[in-house]
Amino acid sequence: MNIPSELKYTKDHEWVRIEGDTATVGITDFAQSELGDIVYVEVETLDETLEKEEVFGTVEAVKTVSDLFLPLSGEIIAFNESLEDEPEKVNSDPYGEGWMIKIKFSNEAELEDLMSDTAYKELVGA
Repeated sequence: MNIPSELKYTKDHEWVRIEGDTATVGITDFAQSELGDIVYVEVETLDETLEKEEVFGTVEAVKTVSDLFLPLSGEIIAFNESLEDEPEKVNSDPYGEGWMIKIKFSNEAELEDLMSDTAYKELVGA
């Protein structure tokens, strides 16, 4: 199971890459393997400002639909539109081409609530 050390994680199995005041978000390798083949990613919150842990979209796999929870409060400034035609990128490259959204986060203190790779490994038993 791939859990990159340079990323931060949530208990809801999202990963977060921080660059300045922007965070790129996707689901972890663990999450995509648990979901199975992903067939659809829906994000209808582009350009909206949401609070941490609000639902920002859904990911649909062959047998289930799962909500996506915002790891940090802020404005959703980008959606990976390539996922509309190729949702399987979330399975094949969850930390790269399978990213989902970018957030301009508004509360830097919330970064403290994100998990390190070590803590996330403990959560998923890796």
